Amino acid sequence: MKKEVKLMKIGYIRVSTQEQNVARQEVILQELGVEKIFIDKASGKDTDRKELQTMLQFIREGDVVIVESYSRLARNTKQLLEIVALFKNKGVEFVSKKEAIDTATPAVKFMLTIFAGLYEFEREYSLERQAEGIELAKKAGKYKGRKPIEVDRAKFEPLYSEWKQGKITAIKMRKELGLTATTFYRKVKLYENSR
Repeated sequence: MKKEVKLMKIGYIRVSTQEQNVARQEVILQELGVEKIFIDKASGKDTDRKELQTMLQFIREGDVVIVESYSRLARNTKQLLEIVALFKNKGVEFVSKKEAIDTATPAVKFMLTIFAGLYEFEREYSLERQAEGIELAKKAGKYKGRKPIEVDRAKFEPLYSEWKQGKITAIKMRKELGLTATTFYRKVKLYENSR
């Protein structure tokens, strides 16, 4: 006998800052019969949000994730499609009230397939245009690649000496020079090889 799966309505709320109020979204989700709510007070720039990740671990087959607007869940189409794909793999449906999206309906499934296709087409077309532009610039002698980041040697050397003696950390030295970690270690290697 097949075990009956109990459907659970799960809400997800996101606001960008700690100061923003979540009450409006909470009221909407409660009106939709949501039983459990996960709330993030963080930017939507990526999916590395504590409560979103907790929710993704919590959801089970048969559940429905409900949001007030899909912009609360994802910042762009690519992110939305990736998250909806995670839901689909777990047997979870997705509902966005504002945009009237419900992945349980055939029309919305079809719409999301079109979104995915359009996104992939645009991404490939953009990369193709970029490659063509670089090729034309190379032929015209105008493309030299990225300009290397210049570091003032007079500032670099004393900081390097302090860092090697353990007086300052690599992070402090990087901040002083305004370098990312990758660029910092590349500059250190170049400097050490040139001595």
